Amino acid sequence: MADEADEIDGNWLLLFAVWLLATAATAGSLFFSEVMDFPPCSLCWYQRIFMYPLVLVVGVGLFPFDPRAVRYSLPLAVAGWLLAGYHTLLHEGVIPESAAPCSQGVSCSEEYIELLGFLSIPTLSLLCFTAMVGLLLLLRKRLTT
Repeated sequence: MADEADEIDGNWLLLFAVWLLATAATAGSLFFSEVMDFPPCSLCWYQRIFMYPLVLVVGVGLFPFDPRAVRYSLPLAVAGWLLAGYHTLLHEGVIPESAAPCSQGVSCSEEYIELLGFLSIPTLSLLCFTAMVGLLLLLRKRLTT
């Protein structure tokens, strides 16, 4: 019985880590746009469409712990990861700017910040989505075995 409780606690902690990442990313994106006045580009808006609901979906799955939260949050995280990957490749110049959906308004390759010499906003988004997808896949594996 104690092993089962420890397993549930470990699963809850993994899901809580995903919620923390989603909440921090949501707060960070709001900070950049509302406090720092960095206007989001089209790809940033699309990534927000997948990030913001994760705070609610994962949060609801925490109290009480609901393993179905993985089923609902993993597609959002994967879609956000794909967009963040595309945005990062575009920002780094691997994909030409002519392939960007940002034809009007803010450029998708605009450089607002560069933490530690290489972490841009698209890279931060990609890292966050990567961590969330990894944690959700680990949790899914733990729940199915």
